[in-house]
Amino acid sequence: MKKKKNLGQICLHIVFILITVMYVLPLLMVISVSFTDETTLIQSGYRLIPKVFSTAAYELALRNPMKIIRAYGVTIFFTLAATLLSTVVMAMLAYPMSRPNFIWKKQLNFFVYFTMLFSGGMVPTYILLTSVLHLDDKILVYILPGLVSAYNVMIIRTNYQSIPDELIEAAKIDGAKELYICFKIVVPLAKPGIASVAFLFLVTKWNDWMTSMLYIRDPDLYSLQYLLQRLIREVEYLKQATEMGSYVGDAVVPTETLRFAMAIIAAGPVLVAFPFFQKYFTKGMTLGGVKG
Repeated sequence: MKKKKNLGQICLHIVFILITVMYVLPLLMVISVSFTDETTLIQSGYRLIPKVFSTAAYELALRNPMKIIRAYGVTIFFTLAATLLSTVVMAMLAYPMSRPNFIWKKQLNFFVYFTMLFSGGMVPTYILLTSVLHLDDKILVYILPGLVSAYNVMIIRTNYQSIPDELIEAAKIDGAKELYICFKIVVPLAKPGIASVAFLFLVTKWNDWMTSMLYIRDPDLYSLQYLLQRLIREVEYLKQATEMGSYVGDAVVPTETLRFAMAIIAAGPVLVAFPFFQKYFTKGMTLGGVKG
């Protein structure tokens, strides 16, 4: 029995090692290609270790560092602000939806659920944000729209429902008000679920480029993702407009390696932030367990 148990553990470890390798190798490949010479990449293809090391892609991407730094600042600001505000709003909205003694519980749950099935559409949304709310070309256009996600509210609500009612009843007997119960008792116990939702929302906001494309005309308010996308389009246009194919004079335009360099530049902060949220994911996304 002991040998069978050890064999099972070894097989399980091998499976998890293979899964880890499947996740790590693509990341290493992206880093490798971003530091590969463009001509070598065209001739030799993708390699895990660069055959000819080159920083041309990063030099092209960072040829105007102030634009990148400004876009980083804008993106970091609206990502953090929107994530914080959204987390507070969704945590407060999910609380009455989870309480059995709330008289409008069914109506509120249906109202939130209904938004998961239908949306206003892009054109009405554009008219609302530009002609009614006048948020175009303002930093608030990154923060206010999409502040509440019905799916995330449902996740938080389910975490709230897993908290024993006895704790809330005991707090009410001691004279605690609903707002105090929400932020001092319920929210701390549901912190893993809220942190998981907050991180998913943060990643979504960080990767947002369409908002800049639709609503922003001021270059100083471009998000990082949109700025990088514009740079890639400009380089591709330069390559297509060159009479000698992919050459400008004697230099090769690093179009392919530039895409991978952009991926590293754009994903860096999220990769740094992920370890701080990782410990909450197992608890947060496992719903229905009773919190002690």
